[in-house]
Amino acid sequence: MEYKIGDIVRTKKVHPCGSKLWEIIRIGVDFKLKCLGCGHVIMVERPKALKMITKKE
Repeated sequence: MEYKIGDIVRTKKVHPCGSKLWEIIRIGVDFKLKCLGCGHVIMVERPKALKMITKKE
C-alpha cells in the first residue's frame, strides 16, 4: 500500500492514551508517526511500521 505524508492510519495495538489513529509525518527508511489522541511522536523502522499499520483512514 502507498502511504503519503499527512495520511491517517490505524494500528493493530492501542496506544496507552487509548487511540489507534496516527498521522504520518515523515516517510523514508523510518516512518515518523504522531498519535492523534495525545500528540506523542514516534519513529519506527519501515518494516515494523508496515506490519503495525492495518489500514488507511
